[in-house]
Amino acid sequence: MLDLLRSATRLLGGLLLTVTAIATPAQGYPQRPVKIIVPSSPGGGTDSATRIATPKIEQFLKQRIVVENRAGAGSMIGSEIVARSPADGYTLLAAISSITIQPSIQKNLSFDPVKDFVAVSQLVTLPNMLVGHPSLQAKTLPALIAFSRAHPGQLSYASAGKGSNLHLCMELFLNLTGLKMEHVPYKGSGQAIADLVAGYIPLMVTNMITGTQQVRAGRLRAYGVTSTARSDAAPDIPTIAELGVKGYDAVQWYGVMAPVGTPRDVVAKLHQAVVAAVSDSGVRQRYRDSGAVPVGNSPDEFAAVVKADITKWAKVVRAAGLSPR
Repeated sequence: MLDLLRSATRLLGGLLLTVTAIATPAQGYPQRPVKIIVPSSPGGGTDSATRIATPKIEQFLKQRIVVENRAGAGSMIGSEIVARSPADGYTLLAAISSITIQPSIQKNLSFDPVKDFVAVSQLVTLPNMLVGHPSLQAKTLPALIAFSRAHPGQLSYASAGKGSNLHLCMELFLNLTGLKMEHVPYKGSGQAIADLVAGYIPLMVTNMITGTQQVRAGRLRAYGVTSTARSDAAPDIPTIAELGVKGYDAVQWYGVMAPVGTPRDVVAKLHQAVVAAVSDSGVRQRYRDSGAVPVGNSPDEFAAVVKADITKWAKVVRAAGLSPR
């Protein structure tokens, strides 16, 4: 009987130690600086959206946030680093919506956007804009659609590269309208915009910030915004959907993710910190000034966005006849 009692005591002690070990990572979190890896170069959209929010996240967590840029391979290098990091809440990913496109265009993707990450919260969504050179005779989107339909394949459009968000935004437009245009991929959006402004190419989907600046300067014509609602940065420019392309919705987004297996209460605390940052009036104004829409949704809502986007872009990739590379 005494041996049985001792065994039971040891078993109970072991269970208590296990429970304590499981709970410990979340207790007092964070106890050291938290790293957020941005999988793109400094100064880009992901980098800017992350750095706008981090001071307020630091205030909430009462701990320093270190933003580290790990660009390369279309954001895949930085994403893989986070996917392979310890699931302890100290290494996070500044996620960009292209992570939902990569499963459809990459043959040997080294991570799974759903299985290898846990969603924390979206920071913002950022609509794009369909713009054209002023020399085009079509001055409105319906006129552009009518011209392209009457001259299939005659118009061409630039993008930041095959399989990029800007490329697939245009492919979704072509898919929903049934139009045919020639794709001219560039190695980044900078040179593509330069050639568009110079008149070497007639059309492109570009980010809201660049598009608005060029349109206001009279160097480009705006045909429509890619989100379902008009942008606060350009409320006078209608959406592509309201101009007759039903179901068109193609935005970029930036958010925060953690490696899968991160304790739920750590994720909950990170979520509270991100929402607190996005809810700050100063942060919200800075986002709106750049054409972005502040979000701050729940982990479940963010995860649902990721899954829905993977499905949507897979259909667009198949319809466009793009083969994984």
